[in-house]
Amino acid sequence: MEIPSSTDLVKILVIDDDENVRHSIASYLTDSGYHTFEACDGEEGLAMMASEKPELVLCDLRMPKLDGINVLKVIADAYAHVPIIVISGAGVMSDVVEALRLGASDYLIKPILDLEVLEHAIERSLERFSLRRENLKYRQKLEQANSELKSNLAVLEQDQQAGLQVQMKMLPVSPMQKSAYIFSHQIVPSVYLSGDFVEYITVGTDHVVFFMADVSGHGASSAFVTVLLKNLTARMRSDYNRLALDSILHPDQFLAQANAELLGTGIGKHATLFYAVLDTQNNQLTYSVAGALPLPVLISDGEARYLEGMGAPVGLFEETHYDEITVDLPQRFRIMMFSDGILEVLEQESLAKKEAYLLSEAPSLKADIESVFNGFNVDSGEQYPDDIALLLVDRI
Repeated sequence: MEIPSSTDLVKILVIDDDENVRHSIASYLTDSGYHTFEACDGEEGLAMMASEKPELVLCDLRMPKLDGINVLKVIADAYAHVPIIVISGAGVMSDVVEALRLGASDYLIKPILDLEVLEHAIERSLERFSLRRENLKYRQKLEQANSELKSNLAVLEQDQQAGLQVQMKMLPVSPMQKSAYIFSHQIVPSVYLSGDFVEYITVGTDHVVFFMADVSGHGASSAFVTVLLKNLTARMRSDYNRLALDSILHPDQFLAQANAELLGTGIGKHATLFYAVLDTQNNQLTYSVAGALPLPVLISDGEARYLEGMGAPVGLFEETHYDEITVDLPQRFRIMMFSDGILEVLEQESLAKKEAYLLSEAPSLKADIESVFNGFNVDSGEQYPDDIALLLVDRI
C-alpha cells in the first residue's frame, strides 16, 4: 500500500470497548500510515467524531452505554459522508442486515487474524466513498430541478434492498485490465434479489483469479453468502502474500473450502460457481465447475465452444469432489459467462436449444457489455424473474 504523506494522513477513529483489540488495530493502522484515534465506548466515539472529524470509522457493535447500532444511526444521520466499517464478534444475521441498512460500508467478523484483510477493506471503503462524494455533488445539482429525487436517496429499509447493497458494494471495478487481459461485468437485478455475484482479483504478478456465483433463494441471507465468498477470497490471497500458501490458485481447493464454510453457517443456502485461475505468463486457464449453468463460452477466430466440466454446487453435500481442468488459451480470445438468469430470457423451448443458441450467437457479438446484452435482447433497465449476471474476459 502507498502510505500517505505525513501532512495528509487519513484520520481513522477506532471505537471498541475491548482495550487490547482497540490498541492492536490502532497500532497496526498507525504503522501503515494512518492517523488513528481511539474511543472506548459509543458516547466517547461520537464526541470524537465532532472534535477530530475522522474520514473513516471502525466500530464494534456490542458495547456498554451506547451500542454500535445506535452509534451507526447517529453517524449515518449526521456524518453521511464518513464510511463506517463494522467489526463485531456477534455474527448474527440481523446485526449484519441492520448495520448495512444504516449505511455501514463493510462488515468484518472478529477475531481478525490477519489485519491485512482490515486494511484492504479500509482502502476499498475510502475509494468507494470518495466516488460517492463526487456523485453526491452531481445529484445535488439535479435535486434543484427534481425535488422528488431526495426521496429516492433515502436509506433502504427492506430486507431485499439491504441484500442488494451487500451485493453491489462487494463487486469489483469494471473494467479491469491486467497486461493484455481485460475483465468486465454487469449484473441486471431481478424483481426479487437473488445472489448473483462476480469477482476478479490479481494474485501475485502472473495470475488473475475470477469466479461467477449464483446463490440459491432470495433476500439478505442469499446476499450474505456473497460476503462469505468475498471474505474467503481475501483471506486466501492474504495467505498467498504472507505465508506463500497457494490454495487460491487451485480451484478445487477453493471450492472445497467454500463448501465447508457454507455448510458450517447452517443457513441452508447453496451456490453454483465457476472458479478459474488465469496464468497470464503462460496464457493458461485452470478451472473447476460447481453446478454452473450455462457453462462459460470460449470464443476465438469466429468459433465458440463451452468450457466443459461438472461438480456439485457448494453448500449441499459434506463429501464432494471438484475436478481441476487446465486449457491452453488462444492468443486472442474471449470468455463469456452468464448466470442462469439468461436462460429465462431466451425464447427457445428447451435448455439444449437455449445453450445451442448462446453458442451460435456469441462469436458475432461486439466486445462490450452493452452489445452482448443487446445481442440476447437483455435490457439492463428492465427487471427480470431472475438476476442476469455477465462476466467477460478478453485478451486483446
